[in-house]
Amino acid sequence: MSRKAAREVAMRLLYQKDISSTYSMDALSMMMDEFKIDKVDAEYIDDVIYGADSNKSKIDEYIKRHVKGWRFDRISKIDLAILRLAIYEMIYMDDIPYKVSINEAVELAKLYGDEKSSSFINGVLGGFVRSEDFLNKLSGEDKQ
Repeated sequence: MSRKAAREVAMRLLYQKDISSTYSMDALSMMMDEFKIDKVDAEYIDDVIYGADSNKSKIDEYIKRHVKGWRFDRISKIDLAILRLAIYEMIYMDDIPYKVSINEAVELAKLYGDEKSSSFINGVLGGFVRSEDFLNKLSGEDKQ
């Protein structure tokens, strides 16, 4: 399996958690079979879903700061799952270049969002990487 597919599984699980307030072990099991998840990919998925969930309020604050012209509660659940995944990767996963996280988020938005989702996601994440929040993280000032 590729990291791209692992991201898709992680995004689906984040979306599921937002919709139903829990993760379905049946859904996870089916996705593990469908995407042929190996040990490394399973560790990545665990890291993302539990890390994004544990840091949800901080991640959501970053999203709120960089959403222009939208109320937070009006963001589609799928777009929110994609944003949470990408911002989690950019802040907490130093082995993933932020440009990769943005590109993959835009691609997920094209697959799962509406016709404006990819532009919306790109705009929010672009604003985030130009922000003091992200620049402090890059310079090592923002110790999580």
